[in-house]
Amino acid sequence: MIKNLLIVESPAKAKTIEKILGKDFKVESCYGHIRDLPKENKAIDVENNFKPLYIIPEDKEQTVEKLGKLIEQSEQVWLATDEDREGEAISWHLCEVFNLNVDDTKRIVFHEITKPALLKAIQVPRKINLDLVDAQQARRLLDRLVGFEISPILWRKISNNKALSAGRVQSVAVRLVVEREREIQSFQQGSFYKINAYFNIADKEGKNTVLKAELPKRFDTEAEGVAFLQLCSKAIFKVNDLQVKPVKRKPAAPFTTSTLQQEAGRKLGYSVSKTMLLAQRLYEAGFITYMRTDSVVLSDTAREAAAAEIEKSYGKHYVEIRQYNTQAKDAQEAHEAIRPTYFEEHKAGTTAEERALYELIWKRTLASQMRDADLERTIAKIGISTSAEELTAQGEMLKFDGFLRLYRESFDDEDDSNEDAQTILPPLSIGQTLELKEMRCAQRQYRAPYRYSEASLVKKMEELGIGRPSTYAPTINTILKREYVKKDSRDGTKQHFSLHTLANGNIAQSHTEEIIGAEKHKLFPTDMGKLVNDFLVEHFEDVVNYDFTAKIEAQFDHIANGDMNWVNMLSDFYKPFKQEVLQTSQEAKKITGERVLGIDPKSGKEVSAKLGRYGKMIQIGKAEDEEKPLFAKMLPHQEISDIRLEDALALFALPRTVGVFEGKEIQASDGKFGPYVVHNKVFASIPKNSQLSPLTITLEEAVALLEAKREQAANKIIQEFNEDSDIKILNGLYGPYIKAGKNNIKLPKGKDPKALTFDEVVEIIQTAPPPSEKKKARSKK
Repeated sequence: MIKNLLIVESPAKAKTIEKILGKDFKVESCYGHIRDLPKENKAIDVENNFKPLYIIPEDKEQTVEKLGKLIEQSEQVWLATDEDREGEAISWHLCEVFNLNVDDTKRIVFHEITKPALLKAIQVPRKINLDLVDAQQARRLLDRLVGFEISPILWRKISNNKALSAGRVQSVAVRLVVEREREIQSFQQGSFYKINAYFNIADKEGKNTVLKAELPKRFDTEAEGVAFLQLCSKAIFKVNDLQVKPVKRKPAAPFTTSTLQQEAGRKLGYSVSKTMLLAQRLYEAGFITYMRTDSVVLSDTAREAAAAEIEKSYGKHYVEIRQYNTQAKDAQEAHEAIRPTYFEEHKAGTTAEERALYELIWKRTLASQMRDADLERTIAKIGISTSAEELTAQGEMLKFDGFLRLYRESFDDEDDSNEDAQTILPPLSIGQTLELKEMRCAQRQYRAPYRYSEASLVKKMEELGIGRPSTYAPTINTILKREYVKKDSRDGTKQHFSLHTLANGNIAQSHTEEIIGAEKHKLFPTDMGKLVNDFLVEHFEDVVNYDFTAKIEAQFDHIANGDMNWVNMLSDFYKPFKQEVLQTSQEAKKITGERVLGIDPKSGKEVSAKLGRYGKMIQIGKAEDEEKPLFAKMLPHQEISDIRLEDALALFALPRTVGVFEGKEIQASDGKFGPYVVHNKVFASIPKNSQLSPLTITLEEAVALLEAKREQAANKIIQEFNEDSDIKILNGLYGPYIKAGKNNIKLPKGKDPKALTFDEVVEIIQTAPPPSEKKKARSKK
């Protein structure tokens, strides 16, 4: 018999916990949810209080069978799944599947995998919180209803591509990206003229230095800026006013899920999903506390431990114990902020990426318990004898570094924050006359709004109350996977700006160059994303309404708190939603997003880009013309919204002959699986994220792709037999196997794939068991 069986979600977590608890506990993983809604559209009985039909997926049957045997052999079962709604629901499903009494089964939670935390949890087990289960179930069912009701309409009205789907939170995230893109496209480009002055002055040590000052006023025209320089050409410059103010800079709060995702994106370049994967590993290994939280609170024990480590590493005068208050909109499940479990461990993790994320968490947490940084900010107002305007010079001097010794927070592009820039002004006094070295009137361009990065999109969703800590990463993953949004970088364009410089009483004109519009790893909406968004905004405004989505999230919170009935909540949502579905299905027109590009010079017919049955395409001519229209598939990187006429017409030249190699032609084209080159019936894909295109690929580039394909194929083949046979022994992802026509046969254990004869291989094929039929998934209500 097993004295205590403790079930967790992941094998890594099980391994760590079993080491801590010792021989009295057998710790086993359930690998997440063991039950789910079936993929068919009969998963929810809407007429019977939204009763769900849960099944055990085929890939979980072995896990369920193993757990069932262990439960039968156990005196006591403990459920220790994660401490959020999802984890609570997993524990409830375990009880349902294995007929465990909810009142007798011990449920424990902990926010860190340490011996004290585990022993404390075991001493105070509780029952499964059915309110949390109801909240998770309500979210799951509502999202399924939205997806299964709207997605078929998208297939009929937009595209036959069944990869299209609508999700409650994902659709709002797409709307944010689309609306930001349209803000950028409608932004009125314009420029202004900025005045900077540079004065020769001595620093504290008497050495010559330069004091930079700026005119707060901006000029709309070049003429106004030059006129100001002329006004200053004979001016005397004096210090009119000096303000010296002490300034304190406070450390940022410890990490929540969203702030960790944002800062890891800015500082380490990690995607949201990568950050969560690495954080999950660190948590399961016992290095950090639970990584899904919207709380910035630290326990008393944690703050004391942080203070002790700060004093040990930096001295007592750096310590300032403080508690932060959670500001997140409708914060839920606020256990504790993300922090190291042991502050004396400065480094942790098994990979360089894990170690980098751990160090970020360690520094941020420790910095939150360190003293403010003390600075001295100086603002000098410089008078101009020939104008009523004043120039401003600003500087800061760091008096005590405090938390800045350990950690400096990063900011998004749109924050325009550069708080850590340290400019120390030279000695100045009121009435002091300054010697002008030069004054510049520089042309600058107004900036369009910034596109979202993954981090700034999470920040915006959190501000609006859309989604929760556990949903940010999967939401962004989904909109990228569905190709409603793509992550891309743009080089920007070189712009020429005018520069007028006043020096020695004379004004000279020159020009400068600057790259404008460069983007790095930003989110761009695709044509499909725009079409789906516009359709949903027109026909399902509530589903993609920011306030409505936040309201739904708040209702889930009310259910979790026991203040709302989940069936009533779903009923209130579903009745008007179903009416919208029926009305849209009957009345909405099919949309193609068609855009007229111009006239084909050869035929004189209209050329348009549109969404067709099989994706984005170019059409020459109209359906009502006597001659049938000509069609060409657009390349993956091309978008209906910005493709040019000449690029569209070039698509009709595919397949294109690139050149001759080994006596045979190489052709480039685009197919079902994307762009490719082909030579002597050998196909090589053109990499998706490369700069190569079938329209422009050179012979040299095409040969390089084909030779790489040959090398890959050579490494894959272990044995080939006579030419008349389609039997080969190949090296696959999971080891050597036999390929016989369309069938793949696993090699028996102990067989050397290089030593097998053709007759032996045929015998293995003939004696191999036939492919088994898929087992019917067992279901439990």
